[in-house]
Amino acid sequence: QVQLVESGGGLVQPGGSLKLSCAASRTIFSINMVGWYRQAPGKQRELVATVTEGGRTTYADSVKGRFTISRDNAKNTLYLQMNSLKPEDTADYYCYLRSRGSDYWGKGTLVTVSS
Repeated sequence: QVQLVESGGGLVQPGGSLKLSCAASRTIFSINMVGWYRQAPGKQRELVATVTEGGRTTYADSVKGRFTISRDNAKNTLYLQMNSLKPEDTADYYCYLRSRGSDYWGKGTLVTVSS
């Protein structure tokens, strides 16, 4: 039984920063992929960033150079540091985990970038 809970969303002005957290209820082994998705109003959910057990990271072109994904395995927590935020970053951000062929999702945290 694993639960993923996101936090850290909120309202920020363009150019500002936010750090999102995703806390897992327990340690998860055999993680194929963990990362962040986002879904803006009226748009399809898209992959934002991933990190593997080996520490490899990937980013969507739209966030590359601005966002940083990281893990704290001791705390069972995933982070997304978001800098230089743009209005188009406004979305619900979801923590995602794939383990042994199964997908797990958090309930999301809302990020609103607006002046």
